[in-house]
Amino acid sequence: MMRDLKRGRNSGGGVVDIWDREVGNLAPRSFAHNFGASEGLVRRIAISKRLDRHRGCVNTVSFNTNGDILMSGSDDRMIMLWHWESGSVKLSFHSGHCNNVFQAKFMPYTEDQTIVSCAADGEVRHTQILGGGQVVTTLLGQHEGRAHRLAIEPGSPHIFYSCGEDGLVQHFDLRTKSATKLLVCKSFQDKLDYTLIVHLNAIAIDPWNPNLFAIAGSDEFARIYDIRKTKWDGSRDCYPTDCFCPPHLIGGDHVGITGLAFSEQSELLASYNDELIYLFSKYEGLGSNPSGRSKEYGVCNDSGGGPRSASSSTADSKAMPGPQVYKGHRNCDTVKGVSFFGPRCEYVVSGSDCGRVFIWRKRGGELLRVMEGDKDVVNCIEPHPFDPLFASSGIENDIKIWTPSALESAPPVNMEEIKQRKRRNRFCRLTLPADLISQILALRHSSGSGEGGDSLVVNGDLLDLLMRVRGDHDSGDEGGGDQMENPGDCSVS
Repeated sequence: MMRDLKRGRNSGGGVVDIWDREVGNLAPRSFAHNFGASEGLVRRIAISKRLDRHRGCVNTVSFNTNGDILMSGSDDRMIMLWHWESGSVKLSFHSGHCNNVFQAKFMPYTEDQTIVSCAADGEVRHTQILGGGQVVTTLLGQHEGRAHRLAIEPGSPHIFYSCGEDGLVQHFDLRTKSATKLLVCKSFQDKLDYTLIVHLNAIAIDPWNPNLFAIAGSDEFARIYDIRKTKWDGSRDCYPTDCFCPPHLIGGDHVGITGLAFSEQSELLASYNDELIYLFSKYEGLGSNPSGRSKEYGVCNDSGGGPRSASSSTADSKAMPGPQVYKGHRNCDTVKGVSFFGPRCEYVVSGSDCGRVFIWRKRGGELLRVMEGDKDVVNCIEPHPFDPLFASSGIENDIKIWTPSALESAPPVNMEEIKQRKRRNRFCRLTLPADLISQILALRHSSGSGEGGDSLVVNGDLLDLLMRVRGDHDSGDEGGGDQMENPGDCSVS
């Protein structure tokens, strides 16, 4: 019998783990990890609940430390705290931002009373929840342009970072309520204009070494900085300690990174706009200045996407191995995040322009699940801090809660069934004057009174719409899709 049990363990039998736990051969924590990482659970994940109270695109979702409260932020500028299991709203309040909320997070060890947020108005704000549901929100810092992401120092109730389209990284300490400009990210010297600012979309902190943080945006490199080596003066002369990029993308002028995430093993996950998702180990770095590395390693572009080592005509050239790649989703229209899933980051999850949620096995990159999420784009996937479930959101106004609740295990993914034509930008191709008029009226209506910063956003959207209509009319290319050089979060709808 023992031989049969061992055979069951080797084949991934979950009954053996339960037996081992009951007789004391498997610690409860180890059992929880094994259970949470089970591929059988992943194949049973389905939508179990929809949270629908926002009146605009939901750009951010995040759980508190205990996992019982989910926070969301939206284009309606509201922040909501949900008892997600019951589907009820615990607290709803105006964020204080005058434009779309892009990210909101709980500060740890504050009993869920302290929240920080950033938005399309470039502001970074601090919200304190007082007794009786009263809320006080104050301005902490300002970016020139949109501020996309925040990063909380692990275990700290005081320290966090922000990044924005001005290339600026700011450091905040809630004890002093002060913002310090750490650095401005600029492109490397192999670009045509080496003073060009990198518009930042993502920032993440290494959980095993909080002194290290990664930033990425409108060029091909994910950069790692050591805060101990920054000048704390907003300098453009601060160089990273390491950089990461798939070999075939080095020197590319039309790619950028929209999402970053660190694993518990300090691996760095990067989601590229109009490209794929890549996983880098800390040993795959290109150094502090990766200029010319594509020539050094004899790397050529792979139009089909995905890393490969290219042969070189020189005898002393090196072959550079590529990072792990995750394929199948599409990331063209918006600023999408990317996340790890599982107690030890066993899986990679992402939304897609096609409205689906994708789950890959981290090791090997096998695509395990493709699930219908929204009718439009899915931007955010937020795993629960310890249970095998996650929340998703995007262009639609609601939030989906995904749990392993399906009665039947999902069959293997058939890529031929999920392939579809490339989606358009949120301003799709227009051919009739009525379509154009309706879009303009919708934008004018969404601007409200036109006070504050809204009029600039609406005018920019109107100009963008008119230019796209003119470009579509002039090109006459009905076969291709529009590509965004700088994708944006969902704004006006």
